[in-house]
Amino acid sequence: MYLFRVLLPETPGALGSVATAMGNVGANIHALEIIDHHSGVAIDDFIVELPPEVMPDTVISSCCTVEGVKVLWVSRTYSDWTIASDIEALNSMLAEPGEAGFVLVDKAPNLFHSSWAALIDKDFHILHATQSAPDFTPEAQQAIGILDEVRSIDLPSDWIPEWGESIVAIAPVGENWILIGRQGGPAYLPSELTRLKHLASLATA
Repeated sequence: MYLFRVLLPETPGALGSVATAMGNVGANIHALEIIDHHSGVAIDDFIVELPPEVMPDTVISSCCTVEGVKVLWVSRTYSDWTIASDIEALNSMLAEPGEAGFVLVDKAPNLFHSSWAALIDKDFHILHATQSAPDFTPEAQQAIGILDEVRSIDLPSDWIPEWGESIVAIAPVGENWILIGRQGGPAYLPSELTRLKHLASLATA
């Protein structure tokens, strides 16, 4: 599966035109999520399956034939994502209230199209993490900075050796913090940070 993050005008037929453009080159759209919209434009995430002979660049070129459309980001993503995933995560947290923070960490990479997630205390000690989460070395801690509010952080290529540029979002879970990360991008939009904040608050409750 691939994630295509697409900017498109909020005009009648624009979304359908993008879907048609993807379909014309053999892309099969599995899910669509509206990430943000403002000033007459929207940013949508398309979860797309491509046949072996079709490259992502072909889909990008086809989308860009639609007036006002720009593909902002393409990356591989989880195949089992659905627009109901937030509700499923909430139900899982309610089923295990004592482990709600751990449940959110396990679900977060899928929910936020991210590479990893971790629950840490204020001293960066890992309480729970996905398999691909980094070790928070002193250098990594310095790059991330103070855990003080819900925000995203752009990290340089040397924040962890051989990891490359990354973007991390953070939110409080009680006295602890959840961190989610994407290698390379795309950036976490304000609407995604709001979702992370709400889910983290529910995990605390």
